[in-house]
Parts: sequence; structure tokens; C-alpha cells
Amino acid sequence: MARTNQNKIALITGAAGGLGQAFAKRLAEDGADIVLVDIQSCDETAKLVQTAGRSAMPVLCDIRSEQAVASLVTEVERRFGRCDILINNAGIYPIQPFEQLTFADWRRVMALNLDAVFLMTKAFAPGMKHRGWGRVVNVSSSTFNMVASGYAHYIASKGGVVGFTRALATELANHGVTVNAISPSLTRTPGTEARTPRPGRRDMDEEFEQIAKLQAIRRVQVPQDLVGVVSFLVSDDSAFMTGQTLYVDGGMVRV
Repeated sequence: MARTNQNKIALITGAAGGLGQAFAKRLAEDGADIVLVDIQSCDETAKLVQTAGRSAMPVLCDIRSEQAVASLVTEVERRFGRCDILINNAGIYPIQPFEQLTFADWRRVMALNLDAVFLMTKAFAPGMKHRGWGRVVNVSSSTFNMVASGYAHYIASKGGVVGFTRALATELANHGVTVNAISPSLTRTPGTEARTPRPGRRDMDEEFEQIAKLQAIRRVQVPQDLVGVVSFLVSDDSAFMTGQTLYVDGGMVRV
């Protein structure tokens, strides 16, 4: 396999499992050392990175906290000296009808899905800009275009991620730093398998299958469907691409 990101330092939020773990494994195989950030243990992900022959730095950090993120910057600089690649992957996706949604519920989703994207990028983008090279990839969602019920707070947060991606790309483009987003469909991971299905669905298997029927490629999405796109977006091959949102969803959204 070509080592497209040899000796780069990549930081991934939500790295304990699911998509974050898959991204970490692939970027380690590409040649990057990985900072693994989550509020849960990333030891399992760290083993995958090390098996690929790269260094792993697992960090417990609440990225909703400005102070915690500042401490994270210090830890990363002490260990690696820099962060070349930032993947803002952490997020939550509770189902809640709008009439039952409280402001506290709204803020809880915004804090992780959007505020943390701002805090992490605000913390690490200046170093990328100073060095003249950097990659930021934000994880949005195809629900932003599909508008599923029960997700007003989640869809609003992911729409904010798309807008933030577009705006920040303009400000960093002339400094060798690209900012792009990916929008997956519902992806089968241990986390999504453990969710409560939407009303009218027997279980999550039915939920996955019903979503797959809306796609051009009618099978359930898995993390492996996303890792190649992320690998491309953080490489030099994507150097002339910024401010874009790629719908990696089996053709559910076609724009």
C-alpha cells in the first residue's frame, strides 16, 4: 500500500471505536502517527495503530471544554511537536421529536457536534497555517439533505458543520490548509447497532435495511466505505480541493 501520509501527525476525535477507529487504522497504514482523542479509552484503537507500525497517543479529553482542548494542544506539541491532520469525527445523534426537545437537549448536541469542531479547529489550525500545510476533515451527515424526523438538533448541528467547513476553507486556502467535510449515510458500527430504532421499526437491522433501500447502492454502509475518501482528503492528492462536502452515502443524496 502506498504510504500517502508518511510521518504526518493525525489527530482524530471520537477515536475509541466506530468511524474514528476505522479512520485511525487506515491513516496509520498510510504512514501517519495518530493522536486518539475520546472521553472513553482508546486502547483498542491504539493497538491497531501500533500493529500498522505507527505511534499512537491515546488521550482522554472532553473536547467540549475550551480549557481541556488547550491542554490537549500542549500534550500533542510535547509528544509530536505538531498536528498536520485534524479529523473532527466525534458526535452524538439522539432521536427526539421537536416538541419534546428542551434547550438543554439542543445545547448538548450542539456542544459536541458543532462547538467542539470550532474549538478543535481553532486550537490546531494556526499551527497548520504557520507551517504552510494542513488538512481538516469534518464529519457531517447525509441527514442534512434527507431531513429525517426526530433529528432537528442533530441536523442543525451537521448543517452548521457544512457551513463552517465552507467558511473556514476560504480563510485558510492560501496557507496550504484545506478544509473539507464528508457526509455519510447511517453506517453500521457497534454504536449505531446499539441505538434505539425510529418509531415504526422493529430493530436496528430493519432501520439499516430501510436506509439502504433509499441508496443507489443498496447495501448497508460500513466504516470501510469511508476510509479511502478520508485518506484522499488528507493527502497531497487533494491539495486543490477545499470547502467541499463529499456525500459518501451509496448515492442516497445526489447533488
